[in-house]
Amino acid sequence: MTLARTQTARAGFRLAFGGGPLPLYLGGAILLIWFALAVMAPLLAPYDPIFQDGTARLQPPNSVHWFGTDNFGRDILSRIVWGARIDLQIALFGVVFPFLIGTTLGSCAGYFGGWIDTVLMRIIDVVLAFPFLVLMMAIIVILKPGLSSFYVAMALVGWVSYARLVRAQILVIKSSDFVLAATSLGYSHSRIMFRHLLPNAILGSVVFSMSDAVLVLLNGAAISYLGLGVQPPTAEWGIMIAEGQSFITSAWWITTFPGIAIVTLAMGFSLLADGLGELLGVRE
Repeated sequence: MTLARTQTARAGFRLAFGGGPLPLYLGGAILLIWFALAVMAPLLAPYDPIFQDGTARLQPPNSVHWFGTDNFGRDILSRIVWGARIDLQIALFGVVFPFLIGTTLGSCAGYFGGWIDTVLMRIIDVVLAFPFLVLMMAIIVILKPGLSSFYVAMALVGWVSYARLVRAQILVIKSSDFVLAATSLGYSHSRIMFRHLLPNAILGSVVFSMSDAVLVLLNGAAISYLGLGVQPPTAEWGIMIAEGQSFITSAWWITTFPGIAIVTLAMGFSLLADGLGELLGVRE
């Protein structure tokens, strides 16, 4: 049994018998609540999130509209519940694609070395030379503002962190005795990579992806706030904050409740990352 399988087995044993760290449970509970709200949005949302009621504009929180209404008379609570679907999708898909690309490239660079490693590291240096958000905005503008362009921009920019992390892990692990034994036995590169190196090198990237989901979520909200992400009238928390900024002094609820939603979801991912790292004994 490899080191990664041993760690995972021990972590599963600790979790099954109540030995998991508290942040793991808190983060998992927060994310579970938001996932449940997103899945059951058609049942839980009291109103259509894009329905405009001119007679109910800018109403403060009350018994009819618990979170109040915006400047178009749309129910804030309904838009937050439906917006959870978009923001969870942003957090998950915005991590999956960079994770897959970065893990693949980083493992190849670390294992094969040579010109592959040199070329990859120079590409990473070029990407890191530009501010993250500015580079994302430039890619989105070139493609076309929208959610699909955001995912493409995240994939083209966000993979570098995973590539560097996995590459560093591979460089350390490939000199281990079990890898040298596998090489001396004549195992193929693919078998050594996928059965011996990656299972041991990928744990750090998995933990990092939970923290990275927080950054992706905040970037998604920022991009939507700037009008380059999800387009109105779709219910999305960043859009809701952008639409309510003009009424911050007279209708605080329009921006406050979506802001709280973003903070709580980001906190869930952050706590989950801390708890998972502690459970698996992985430091980011």
